[in-house]
Amino acid sequence: MKSAAEPRASHVVRGGALFDRVDYRPIETPEEKDHLYAMRYKAYTRGGLIPLSGSERYSDDYDDAPNAWTFGIYVDGELYSSIRLHVLTSEQRMSCTTDLFGDVLNPRLDRGEVFIDPARFVADPEKAQRFPELPYLTVRLAYLACEYFNADTGLALVRPAHEAFYRRVFLNETIAEPRLFPNALAKVALMASDYRAVREKVLARFPIMRSSAFERRMLFQRTGERHSARSGIVTSFERPSIVPNP
Repeated sequence: MKSAAEPRASHVVRGGALFDRVDYRPIETPEEKDHLYAMRYKAYTRGGLIPLSGSERYSDDYDDAPNAWTFGIYVDGELYSSIRLHVLTSEQRMSCTTDLFGDVLNPRLDRGEVFIDPARFVADPEKAQRFPELPYLTVRLAYLACEYFNADTGLALVRPAHEAFYRRVFLNETIAEPRLFPNALAKVALMASDYRAVREKVLARFPIMRSSAFERRMLFQRTGERHSARSGIVTSFERPSIVPNP
């Protein structure tokens, strides 16, 4: 995401035109995955984050991790962005973040902390230019996951140029200095926020982060756990019920 979107927070918080046009969908089918991997490749190579590849696709072993949820953010039925969320516990630690910053996270996981670890935050380079709201609507999923899984801490792997966005929106703090990401051409820092401590402040400043228990359940329950829902359900997020701050 371009950091140029960051100063437009007031527009993002007030703007409602995009809300009814956005759906969150789990990326599950081979066709959905191929489309996502192609979008990742286009965005990452254009941003100089990964080397060129003949496959013109980008995926990794963590995409199929048992503790991972990958979502596409669709606008008018077209894939615009995506994010992958890992739920990290003492029993489930598989993620690129624990591999890169295990010395920081494993002692806390040993003590029983629960982390929400967003990864592979990516947007189609051309489509993203149309909607400055898109970064907020994408990272919103991480905030909903913190609530659903009763997480202690929300994490973020962040390039230095984007630390200000996470510090401002989620009140994150940098807990580990940038390290070189494996198989990539960029360094990332590890940021974190105490979810329960900052929750009300974030919701007051960015009401689009609010959600219902129903929305969270439909997003994060695995398909087999939904007794009455069909596979591949499309979940539109709810409009905030309170008037956003100016």
